[in-house]
Amino acid sequence: MSLKLVRLDDRLIHGQVVVGWGNALGAEQILLIDDHVAEAQWERDLYRLGVPENVEVTFASVADAPAELDEIVKSEKRVIVVVADIDSLIRLCHASSAVRRVNIGGLHDREGRRRRLPYVFLSDSEGEDLKMLAAEGVEVTARDVPSAKAVPLSELL
Repeated sequence: MSLKLVRLDDRLIHGQVVVGWGNALGAEQILLIDDHVAEAQWERDLYRLGVPENVEVTFASVADAPAELDEIVKSEKRVIVVVADIDSLIRLCHASSAVRRVNIGGLHDREGRRRRLPYVFLSDSEGEDLKMLAAEGVEVTARDVPSAKAVPLSELL
């Protein structure tokens, strides 16, 4: 399968994704799945700026993403998928059997969340949502960079 990484990160495309994960995985494409970004040309243009020319950047809404993932699974291209929020991730996992593993790379502090790792803040309800995904067979771990040890969901909650 050419789907190398599905990453939950509220920053979407940034240095850790492009340089850290992109280089380690030999990524040829980054698929950013986000309803808002998919509709906003100026945001798509901004995200493209931080990606080398040899890495294709594509965008999809959550509703359109399963068809994109079906094509990725059939291809030889090494692809990283980034999703910004847990609700979108759940919708994506329920709509596509291609997503069997999720890396939590960065969910930052906001009201109602508490620190689980230096780069992961979750509310109790978000933790329950991730446990539900795990119970449905999706492996959920946290790891900010490829050289770090993956932290199982059970250690986050």
